[in-house]
Amino acid sequence: MSRVDADASQGDAVRAVTPGGRTPSLLWTFGLFRSELVTTFRRWRTIALLGVLAAVPVLVGIAVRIETGDGSSTGGGRGGGGGGGPAFIAQISNNGLFLVFTALAATLPFFLPMAVGVIAGDAIAGEANAGTLRYLLVSPAGRTRLLLTKYATTMTFCLVATLVVAASAMAVGALLFPLGDLTTISGTRIGFAEGLLRALLIALAVAASLIGIAALGLFISTLTNSGIAAMATTVGLLITVQILDQIPQLDALHPYFFSHYWLSFADLMREPVYWDDLQRNFGLQALYAAVFGSAAWARFTAKDITA
Repeated sequence: MSRVDADASQGDAVRAVTPGGRTPSLLWTFGLFRSELVTTFRRWRTIALLGVLAAVPVLVGIAVRIETGDGSSTGGGRGGGGGGGPAFIAQISNNGLFLVFTALAATLPFFLPMAVGVIAGDAIAGEANAGTLRYLLVSPAGRTRLLLTKYATTMTFCLVATLVVAASAMAVGALLFPLGDLTTISGTRIGFAEGLLRALLIALAVAASLIGIAALGLFISTLTNSGIAAMATTVGLLITVQILDQIPQLDALHPYFFSHYWLSFADLMREPVYWDDLQRNFGLQALYAAVFGSAAWARFTAKDITA
């Protein structure tokens, strides 16, 4: 089904829920959100993005399996240090569950936020470019309600994309490596059930880390009528911030970059859990969401959609 057909179907659903132009109810809002989810997740672009994300753990798992096929190890020690991908990679051959942590660490700096940037950047600009934005606002949605629905859809994609990476890694890890009790970054042992729980918490923490880039992408999407331009700008800003975060001379600014605390999820694999950087990360993401969400609302409510 083409994009225009999909959006037309969405418009039909909106009209079906609000006969006679009545004021939107909570049920109507849920119907709009459900329609947005269906439209977003059945696009080939979204399916391709999820496919690429699911392939990353497969490639990492196969690479580690080939490297350790002769009994060698991918790294030394039990993964102390600052807590990132390398500490987890060293443990994959001993426990396949560590592939979940490694895959999330590998995709978070670029692949996951890039995918979110594509979805968020196209949220409003794509509708404007296709000429369906005016059609959507003919229904009694209201600009604020529509904007919140678009953001909720983007955040749902963040969660789904993260869980796709985690599920793919869990499946590959179980197929290629043994499973069992885990050794944390602190060197203590935890049971496999607790390890699964921490893997879920880490996936949720990674999804929450994308709140800021989602709000930024949505704001950029309100600035232009070109979905491609909005997506490219969002991804470009992502790359720029990642580069700036690696420049020592800008150390004073690093704590304010939305990506600075992304890898703090590794602290969930410590015993006891270190919450300081995790709290800073969530607080920073909430700040970005508030600032750029407000900017998106101010821009969208005043945007001329008749041009």
